[in-house]
Amino acid sequence: QAQLAESGGGLVPPGGSLRLSCTASGFRLGYYAIGWFRQAPGKEREGISCISSTDDGAAYYAESVKGRFTISRDNAKNTGYLQMNSLNPEDTAIYYCATGPDLYCDDTYNPDVRDFASWGQGTQVTVSS
Repeated sequence: QAQLAESGGGLVPPGGSLRLSCTASGFRLGYYAIGWFRQAPGKEREGISCISSTDDGAAYYAESVKGRFTISRDNAKNTGYLQMNSLNPEDTAIYYCATGPDLYCDDTYNPDVRDFASWGQGTQVTVSS
């Protein structure tokens, strides 16, 4: 059974860092683009980053995280990552990873939940002193 599982969330003070992981089981993650989304209470799910499955590693970042977050993948480990630095309270949300076929993520692509077929259960990130 194909599954995605996020890990690495937690409580971190402002200015801190976290690295989220997205591990796939039951399928080869390398064939798919990986997207990271987040949803804060009372807000819609927001696509914040996406990385292509292509060798060029093309990626997209939302303006709200550009320069602070870095997306990556290790296909040998069937895992994707989101390194989050300089966290602030506005980053508090549940973070989800998702996979989508036939997606090319670059600056012209804005991740849409409808483009992603498989989702993890989410991991809570709380930024607070």
